[in-house]
Amino acid sequence: MAATKKKTARGRKQDRARVATGQDYEVRYEAKKTGRSASAVKKVGNSRKRVEKRLGR
Repeated sequence: MAATKKKTARGRKQDRARVATGQDYEVRYEAKKTGRSASAVKKVGNSRKRVEKRLGR
């Protein structure tokens, strides 16, 4: 009998704080949302907060 692990939202919250720059769909989404190019999003980095702050949202 194995114990079940309690599910938390922590991992999801950490995941949403970053832009997976290796995933084209995430980069395109942020680029469209900010009105900038995908290369601009990659240049800023993978922190979603920094992308939104520097590229304007």
